[in-house]
Amino acid sequence: MRKLALFLFALSSIALISCERESGVAETTAPAAGPIDLDGAKAAEVLASDPSIVVLDVRTPEEFAEGHIKGALNIDFNGDDFEKKIAELDPAKPYLLHCAAGGRSGQALPLFEKLKFNQLYHLRSGFGGWVADGQPVEK
Repeated sequence: MRKLALFLFALSSIALISCERESGVAETTAPAAGPIDLDGAKAAEVLASDPSIVVLDVRTPEEFAEGHIKGALNIDFNGDDFEKKIAELDPAKPYLLHCAAGGRSGQALPLFEKLKFNQLYHLRSGFGGWVADGQPVEK
């Protein structure tokens, strides 16, 4: 009986450790494992370290015109052709995805995963977080 109890304890410990590792995936693994959530300051660091990252702004054209991250590509999440335009992008390139506050871009993440984008960063605080963190804006 004691051996059975020890076995069950060991088994449950392994399962618990495994679950803890899965819960931290977005913060600790390479981009290919799934989207990595970033705040404005960390997003600026990542962009500075890798100029090949495409900034993808999914706000409306009107929001984009009021200010955006330098060099950003605008594809309106609410546009009828959003999925088609995303499917036309090169999934091998790295992307930093954002909207105004993280809602629309967060809703778009499953599409990027479905289309098997290799490197995806998500500005979880959106453009508002970028601005609040004192990052530069282009008009």
